[in-house]
Amino acid sequence: MEQPDIIFIVLDTQRADRLGCYGHKKAATPNLDAFARQAVLFQRAVAPAQWTIPSHASMFTGRYPTAHHVQQSNHTLSPNLPHLAEMMHASGYETIGFCNNPLVGILNNGFKRGFDRFYNYGGAIPSVPKSSSPLPMPFNRLAEAYTQFLRRISYPIQNFFGRSDLAFRLSLNAWLTPLWSRFANFKGQNERSIRDVVTFLREREQSRSRKPLFLFINLMETHLPFWPPGRFVEQQAPYMHASKEARDIIRRWNREAYRWAAPLAEPLGELEGRVLSDMYDAEVAYQDDYLGQLFTMLQTRAAADKTLTLLTADHGEGLGEHGYMGHAFVAYQELVHVPLMVHWPGRLPIGGKVSTPVSTRRVFHTMVAAAAADRRFASAGHLSPRNLALVHSLSLVDTVYGKDPEHGLALSEIYPPLNFVRAIEHRQPELLHQFRCLSRRRGLVQDSLKLIEIEDRVDELFDLETDPLELLSLVEQRPQDVQRLERHLRRVATLMERQRDITPAGATLEVEGDDTLLQRLRGLGYIE
Repeated sequence: MEQPDIIFIVLDTQRADRLGCYGHKKAATPNLDAFARQAVLFQRAVAPAQWTIPSHASMFTGRYPTAHHVQQSNHTLSPNLPHLAEMMHASGYETIGFCNNPLVGILNNGFKRGFDRFYNYGGAIPSVPKSSSPLPMPFNRLAEAYTQFLRRISYPIQNFFGRSDLAFRLSLNAWLTPLWSRFANFKGQNERSIRDVVTFLREREQSRSRKPLFLFINLMETHLPFWPPGRFVEQQAPYMHASKEARDIIRRWNREAYRWAAPLAEPLGELEGRVLSDMYDAEVAYQDDYLGQLFTMLQTRAAADKTLTLLTADHGEGLGEHGYMGHAFVAYQELVHVPLMVHWPGRLPIGGKVSTPVSTRRVFHTMVAAAAADRRFASAGHLSPRNLALVHSLSLVDTVYGKDPEHGLALSEIYPPLNFVRAIEHRQPELLHQFRCLSRRRGLVQDSLKLIEIEDRVDELFDLETDPLELLSLVEQRPQDVQRLERHLRRVATLMERQRDITPAGATLEVEGDDTLLQRLRGLGYIE
């Protein structure tokens, strides 16, 4: 079978329930909705983790966080775990990345392994294609040489801020947040990156490259801080223009980065909750608008009928639900229910919908199986025959046709980001216990039921069909369902732990500071 081009799009921090194709009545997402109508839409896709680093590691390796070891910002991907891009490269693909999230594009965590070229739009000194420069030849080459020099200086500093608790806490000061969030491109340059992707694809068409293409795109538009162009604010939150109180609310949230992930000591006020929700929708609408350029380009390529396109999110975003903001600590749907659309002409039906819960870590298996990228790795001894068979068996293609290999089970693992734990410990230590911020959670979905465990103890059971907002736990009312899902969860956890034990970890966690907190972290198994 001819190898398809593969386009892998990750919409960072994109909730499924804020897209029109997932039923959001207020959504202004015509381009994503049109793409969904041409693709297979997975209605109950579940992210393997609730934040960027462990979730991307899962999508790049096909493993859950426990199994791949990458759960914190100072963990690195084990060299013993093949990276998706490495497998594509070994199978003859040209591997290109356009990334806006600094946790993926800047940190030395192994996420860029296997890419022929990786353009990073986040951070103080972005790395962009030469064609993106407004300067003519030869000045654009001189400018590129100069920025390469600056990047060699700045990347170690940015890595330090990403991994150091002290530096991270300093960066959360309100007077610093506007500086690094804008001038250090915390959210990248998303619209510019899409324009550059379109230019790259157009130039590649003209060159008639014979290699198949693997293209990874990460957008970070819907992450705080929220500052979409005015026309999208007017569309989603028209009251902002007249209400100084509403404008003051979003200004405060945009500059107080600590609040982006800290539990809410007090519930959001009515206007505050409305502003945050509507401004999130405005960012979603803005993102959809420039995604239209990409979808148009993909439709007009010569290889359009021979291209597998997967679009998903690494996680969602809490906007005050259940007493939490951001995406740090819980396994509720606002964080782990993500969009997943797969378009593959001739192989998958147009406009199909799949209600079976699936883990988005399986985008790895789907792409590797489609490209037969496992053959080279198997022949080199990187994949055992058993793992080779597993890769093919977990492709989402079989699920589309009603043969789900995981029997409709999808898991999320919630490892709290320890840099935020440290920040809370220094500012509001009482919240650590109140909101169980140090606890590992797991959420298992099967059919419409969802079981949440905290530290291996059953905590909540929800029926997502009748209670999509997860407001009423049914643990006491449905003990048989609890027992059945708990058995499934134990089986999956045992498998993950076996995979973990036979795979060496990357970098080890180092924490400095309060002895009491260190003791608690050791007791929970986060450090030794």
